[in-house]
Amino acid sequence: MAAIEMRNIVKEYGDGFKAVNDVSLDIADGEFMILVGPSGCGKSTLLRMIVGLEDITSGDMLIGGDRVNEKAPRDRNLSMVFQNYALYPHLTVFENIAFPLRLNKKIKEEEIQTRVRDAASMLELDEHLDRKPANLSGGQRQRVAMGRAIVRRVNAFLFDEPLSNLDAKLRGQMRTEISRMQRRLGTTTVYVTHDQTEAMTLGDRVAVLRRGLLQQVASPRELYEQPVNMFVAGFIGSPPMNFMPAVVSGNRLTLPFLEADVPATAAGKVTDGQLLIAGLRPEHFEDARLLDPVKRERGVTFRAPVDVTEWLGDSQYAYIPFESNPEVAEELAKLAAELDSEALRSQLIISIDAMSRLRENHEAEFWADTGRLHLFDPRTGENLTRDEEAAADLARFEQEELRERMEQTP
Repeated sequence: MAAIEMRNIVKEYGDGFKAVNDVSLDIADGEFMILVGPSGCGKSTLLRMIVGLEDITSGDMLIGGDRVNEKAPRDRNLSMVFQNYALYPHLTVFENIAFPLRLNKKIKEEEIQTRVRDAASMLELDEHLDRKPANLSGGQRQRVAMGRAIVRRVNAFLFDEPLSNLDAKLRGQMRTEISRMQRRLGTTTVYVTHDQTEAMTLGDRVAVLRRGLLQQVASPRELYEQPVNMFVAGFIGSPPMNFMPAVVSGNRLTLPFLEADVPATAAGKVTDGQLLIAGLRPEHFEDARLLDPVKRERGVTFRAPVDVTEWLGDSQYAYIPFESNPEVAEELAKLAAELDSEALRSQLIISIDAMSRLRENHEAEFWADTGRLHLFDPRTGENLTRDEEAAADLARFEQEELRERMEQTP
């Protein structure tokens, strides 16, 4: 195992495009780090620079304290699992897993047998060792690819969107298996995905990238509760955070459908008459008819027309269109080039109890937990309500938890 350190890493192509732009990131020994972001953000390019499949334009890449910029992939002692499995169709499962070990003539056959069977047992492939990849399901093939990676004694595992070819049920199962495997082995792991659900459920920490730039590195909980900017807030969470125009009036905010107090963490950062973007997650709304009277006092209620509903069994979504004040809409239009497209949606997505009886094209009463409100500067995207002290406390707690787990790893 080894720590991975990136110092001002840049990947610039011949046409001047920077796929990765000045990324500095420390991945601790034994940590499970997720690289997440939309397509084209540079996450896979960064992973390929770690393993040595992409040259580094500038900056330093260190693995276990050694600078590896000029080292060939085979000399970095890393294992990589690809999206397309990359299995040898003419070899059995056993030989596919054993393949990297047979390349090392110093490893005896007895040890190869032991390592392969241990990996197969961990991944529940014992009954499939004599089968060919063509006779396996997608999930089984991905486990074979993982087995080929873990039989080696490597500094780190690298995963490049390994679950994207699987159906939803298999993805859920494989997430659990990957998490269990990483915690059992305690090997440094870097995992690339565009799926924020994988990012939130797998990683010790998550690095969010956008257009080659690192936006925030934090635990999943900190990303959800204390995002640094509007992009991170909108990318993390499903359904995504609702964004609405908000106008400051003294210590109050005027939003579509409702008014709320300016959050205490934003006091002193906003001015009277200022236009902001307010963010509130779908799960921080409720059907007011089903609300506990005590809880009602901690937020605000409002009436709004329901356009579309989606019933999911354990919950349901209500889609509520809104229109901004014409002057506000005009100012937002001027800022559109600086705003993420999610900020310009003209509807709210509300997640409420499955027992709610909402009717489409009818008005209903809802409750909003305004204590969870985020405020963003529309010009910079900065989160004006981020509580730095709370974020620091949460980061310390998460790091202590990681250290305790690593100490318990055999």
